[in-house]
Amino acid sequence: MATFTSTLPDDLLKRLGDYAQKLSLPKNKLMENALNLYLEHLKRAEYVKSYRTASEDIDILLVAEEGMGNYLKQIEDEAR
Repeated sequence: MATFTSTLPDDLLKRLGDYAQKLSLPKNKLMENALNLYLEHLKRAEYVKSYRTASEDIDILLVAEEGMGNYLKQIEDEAR
């Protein structure tokens, strides 16, 4: 595991210490958990943005509709 050194505003460091004490966690573990949550949030936001962008792309919509048509045909063929 690597060592990371940083500075934080005094009020944020105080809040970090308060929550670390309330949760009985070391400050570094609380920061690690918070950073993991935040990075997952960013990843989900990128995913949502990509779908919004795709929903405005006519070519992608046509491919999706064509694929859905093929999928429905496969379901109908298997049902027979």
